[in-house]
Amino acid sequence: SNSNYEERRRSRRGVRRRAQNENEKMVDLPQELIHEILLRLPVKSLIRFKTVCKSWLSHISDPHFTASHFKLGAAPTERLLFLSPIDREFLSIDFNESLNDDSASAALNCDFVEHFDYLEIIGSCRGFLLLDFRYTLCVWNPSTGVHQFVKWSPFVSSNIMGLDVGDEFSLSIRGFGYDPSTDDYLAVLASCNDELVIIHMEYFSLRANTWKEIEASHLSFAEIAYNEVGSFLNTAIHWLAFSLEVSMDVIVAFDLTERSFSEILLPIDFDLDNFQLCVLAVLGELLNLCAVEEIRHSVEIWAMGEYKVRSSWTKTTVVSLDYFSSLSLFPICSTEDGDIVGTDGCNVLIKCNDEGQLQEYQIYSNGPYRSAVYTESLLSLPCDREP
Repeated sequence: SNSNYEERRRSRRGVRRRAQNENEKMVDLPQELIHEILLRLPVKSLIRFKTVCKSWLSHISDPHFTASHFKLGAAPTERLLFLSPIDREFLSIDFNESLNDDSASAALNCDFVEHFDYLEIIGSCRGFLLLDFRYTLCVWNPSTGVHQFVKWSPFVSSNIMGLDVGDEFSLSIRGFGYDPSTDDYLAVLASCNDELVIIHMEYFSLRANTWKEIEASHLSFAEIAYNEVGSFLNTAIHWLAFSLEVSMDVIVAFDLTERSFSEILLPIDFDLDNFQLCVLAVLGELLNLCAVEEIRHSVEIWAMGEYKVRSSWTKTTVVSLDYFSSLSLFPICSTEDGDIVGTDGCNVLIKCNDEGQLQEYQIYSNGPYRSAVYTESLLSLPCDREP
């Protein structure tokens, strides 16, 4: 009837007016308040909210906002990137959750990757990963998909690919980090001769888009492990090495702001010769030594409580390898609860508590894999040169 029809029309108009009023209330929110709310949201939510409206898209994409969001760290999310060349995929894993929780891992879009066979992860910094494709490098933000390819330096291209130097030359150490003084990301490469002495060192500046040589004639470091990937902490990249000048094992630190080298002494009475293997790792924002002791079938983890202070080294954890079929454990990261997540060097992720007791493990692929920790971020690359 007409009365029913009119009633429905009035009802619809009422619904539309209420919806309009709600929208007006949203629009009337102070921009400062919207800004503060968005700053405290996780990256995944902000990426979805870019589709809310044009003003939110512009605001969330603004470099000042993304920098403030990363610096504030109100809702930082660290994740473990897992690369399986055999399965040809990247997995992003929330290592604070159970390793056996399938919902804690998600496949990432890696359409830009053409060759998985030689792919390596050189480093992680401020949400970006540096990938090595053997003949080219790539800086990639797994959260946003932003990536940029970098060609090898002319020196490496002529001496590695062209084999001009032969067996006397090898690409030995690599690293990736951030220089806050210039808001620049740097890829660092060093080459050694057949006696494992550094003969050439250089870095690539993403902001300048160029390679630059570092004077290496004064360097007196040797026996850096082949293809060693440096640990980035406190604006410096760190490697284990043998100092020819003082005839002892040290940690070499290359400061990305000062473009200078320094040495960090290992713990007192800590002798690398007593261990089958020793690697560096950043756990809980501290530099750590992780050493495999074959006789006791265990891994000792030492943390440097105060940066560059030798007396602050402390043995924090001893992990028994009796739990594992492998003879090694390579720590990768530590959880919010203090658990240690590492790999057996092949295809198993392992989680131990801070007392070294096995909590759980998970097999993620059919063969060897690479891994790195990254922080979710909305950051873009310098100079807006990313595709």
